[in-house]
Order: sequence, then structure tokens, then C-alpha cells
Amino acid sequence: MSPGTGVIWGRPERAERGPAPSLSREQITAAAVRLADAQGIEAVSMRALAVELGVGAASLYRYVARKDEVIDLMVDAVMGSDLQFEVHGDWREDLRSFAHGLRAMILRHPWTAVQSAGLRSFGPNTAQCHERVLSSINGLGVDIDGMLVMVGTLDAFIRGHVLDELSEREAVRRSGLDQEQWLQTQIPYIESLIESGRYPLLTRVVLDARAPHDPDRLEHGFEQGLERVLDGLATMLPR
Repeated sequence: MSPGTGVIWGRPERAERGPAPSLSREQITAAAVRLADAQGIEAVSMRALAVELGVGAASLYRYVARKDEVIDLMVDAVMGSDLQFEVHGDWREDLRSFAHGLRAMILRHPWTAVQSAGLRSFGPNTAQCHERVLSSINGLGVDIDGMLVMVGTLDAFIRGHVLDELSEREAVRRSGLDQEQWLQTQIPYIESLIESGRYPLLTRVVLDARAPHDPDRLEHGFEQGLERVLDGLATMLPR
């Protein structure tokens, strides 16, 4: 089978003929993850990866056919090493554990927020992860399509919330201001909105809501939203 044919996990790592490889998929993947963690997924190119590994860019094509395969390997690697959750038989507790595990993994590797979405590929670690998540809701009386809806809904909530967290992290990095400092810079403009009388609900948010000033608002927001999502999923179960 040629280097570019079929799914990468379905191909042997080492060609049957030719010189012995000086690298392994694991080494290539680890280097790519380091680059993405440090500089973002855009920094991962075959050329940059070759520099990181100290080899010629052309030599990498003996191991992978294109950059997409490198990304598939990266996602599967962190799914295996960094996505930690427990499955003990209580579906709500199991999905809660998965949600916290996926959130933590994405916050450690922000590039996975999009790259690991959508079940794009099923590397061995990714397949095992989805098998475990589905097993946590198997036997509850929901058919397989309903199970996929449950997992997909939960996954969408997790990723949506984490993208907000990452966006705020990036805004803090760019501005040098944390949430409370940023709010202080907005006071004159917000006061003008309130005084206009056109935004009664926004006025209530500014004057009465505690969440925007909660130093742990992201954690608390995730916890509260997760429980509402689990409540919604519970309505899919037979009585």
C-alpha cells in the first residue's frame, strides 16, 4: 500500500522495503503537538515539523502523506494521553466526568477545540474514547441514533463553552487587562446605555447580576450549564 493510500492507522508504520526509518510516527506526532501547543495549529507545517525534528522536509513524506494525517495523529495522541474520565455505571456522573475531562484537554491544547470536533477520524485512542462515552448511556432505552444525539449535544455544549474561555484568554493576552479591569474601562459607555432607558434587561445585568464579577464565573458557568444540559438529556430517556 502506498504512503498516501487509505487511513493512516490502516497502513504499516514501516515500509516493507527501503532503508530503516530514522523516525517513528510517535516522534513526529509528539513534535507536532509541541509546536501546536506553543504556537498554534497554524505553526504546524511539514517544513516547520522537519526543522523541529532535525530532518529534511521531504523525508517526512515517508511516514505521512500530508499535513491532514499529521493532525489526525495529533488529535488521537492527545485523546489518548490527556482526555481523562471515568465510567462507572451512573450515566449522569459518567457524562459529567467526560465533560470535565474534555474541557480540561481542550484548555491544555487549544488547537483541539476545532480539530477534534465532528468525529473526523477514528484513531485507536479516539475510537476507544467514543466507545466508552457511548457505553455510559448504553442500555438506558435510547436507540443508537438517540445516543448519538445525546453525545453530540453534550459535546457541542462543552466546545462552545471552552471556545468562550479561550476567546477570553486571548482577549486578556492581547489587551493585558483581566475581566474586572476591562469592565472598568467600559463604565462610561455602559452608563450611557443605562441612562438612555432603551436597554432595561442589559441594565439589570449591569446592576443586579453577580456572574460578571465572579472571579470563578467560567468554572461556575460551566458547572451550571452542564447540569442544565444533563437535565435536558434526561428527557430523552424512557420513563
